[in-house]
Amino acid sequence: MPKISAPTVVEHRKRKRDALLAAATELLVSGGVSAVTPAAVGAAVGLSRPSVYQYFKSAADILAAITEDSFARSNAQLLAALEGLSDPLKVMDAYVRETLRQAAAGAHRPATALSEAELPDECRARVAELHHEQIAPFMSALRQLNVPDLMITAQLLGGMLEAAMRAIESGSDPDAVARTTIALVHAAVRPQE
Repeated sequence: MPKISAPTVVEHRKRKRDALLAAATELLVSGGVSAVTPAAVGAAVGLSRPSVYQYFKSAADILAAITEDSFARSNAQLLAALEGLSDPLKVMDAYVRETLRQAAAGAHRPATALSEAELPDECRARVAELHHEQIAPFMSALRQLNVPDLMITAQLLGGMLEAAMRAIESGSDPDAVARTTIALVHAAVRPQE
């Protein structure tokens, strides 16, 4: 019987699964979807391929777990950053700051790798659903501000936010990018005179 590296078997299995998921995420970010195989993920943490199947049924199952895990962590951090805010401009400011903080920390790299991959339709649909949940506070703030052409404005601001994330990932100062992005968001949602 293999030794467990935790106080309980349940905790041991959770730690192993978390380690497999972390390794799979790194493989995804560095090598794309094709790099995420049960054999490669197992090798990254010192487990055999058959052992990986105790935690995940297939490579697709691993990718699904990465999707759920990365969005769940990101969304929880966003909600914490927005907690207690009701003013729509303050919500948008906090949303932008937290999104860009996560970009600086590399938290969006798994989602970017997944969005660029050829995924099964059900996986693409789940990524879209999770992204919709993620942008819900931003959309709600835009609605509260009663911006004209809501969907067009949202798409344009989303594009600006993506450009800001790319700027940070390319080495730009996160604080400067956040200040500029927030100023541009304010200019875009200010009532027209």
